[in-house]
Amino acid sequence: MINLATEAVRELPMPPYAFGIIGFSVLSFLLYLTLRLDRD
Repeated sequence: MINLATEAVRELPMPPYAFGIIGFSVLSFLLYLTLRLDRD
C-alpha cells in the first residue's frame, strides 16, 4: 500500500502546493458566487 502511494505521488502532474492553490481558488470562487447570488 505504501508503495502504491509513492507511485501515485511521483506521477502528480504538478507539485502538491499547486493543488492547494487551485483548490483554494476554486473554493473561494464558489463561495463568492454563493454570496453574490444570495444577496440578490
